[in-house]
Amino acid sequence: MTMNPENEIPSLPIRIDKDGVWYYNGTVMFREDILKLFFESLKRDEEGKYLIEFEGDKCFIEVEDTPFVVKTVGKGNRENHEKEFIEILLNDFTSEKLDPSTLRVGMDNVLYCDIKDRKFEARFSRSAYYQIAEFIKYDEDKDAYFVSLNGLNHYIGKSLIRLKTQEQP
Repeated sequence: MTMNPENEIPSLPIRIDKDGVWYYNGTVMFREDILKLFFESLKRDEEGKYLIEFEGDKCFIEVEDTPFVVKTVGKGNRENHEKEFIEILLNDFTSEKLDPSTLRVGMDNVLYCDIKDRKFEARFSRSAYYQIAEFIKYDEDKDAYFVSLNGLNHYIGKSLIRLKTQEQP
């Protein structure tokens, strides 16, 4: 564990790679119960750095891109005439309805969206990207891509170039 002299919050040797895989001292973490606990305890500080906060303790972790990754995508509508939606399954073992207004493309044409009430960003895995591509259309007049749900077109924004990858403090 290393100390961060600025605010004395230590850093743990935990790293999350761009595919959402967690590592401790270079070894893959695979226990679902521990990963769920870490995901539930994940926070961001004022500077956007990721940390785990649990029972009053805080520790920074290294995140290569985003801690959350969209693993699968499906479109549906529920019975009783509920509106259609796109559901995403995340690497934290949860699923939620996609807010299509938050879709954006980053560097290297990587697709991102906001999740968890817009508290976090998620990166689409390659397979999830291909799954959502089935629902993406192109508007020639606007030279832009969009997802259409319930008669509304949600245009996919372009992220400003990601300033830098999250580094361990």
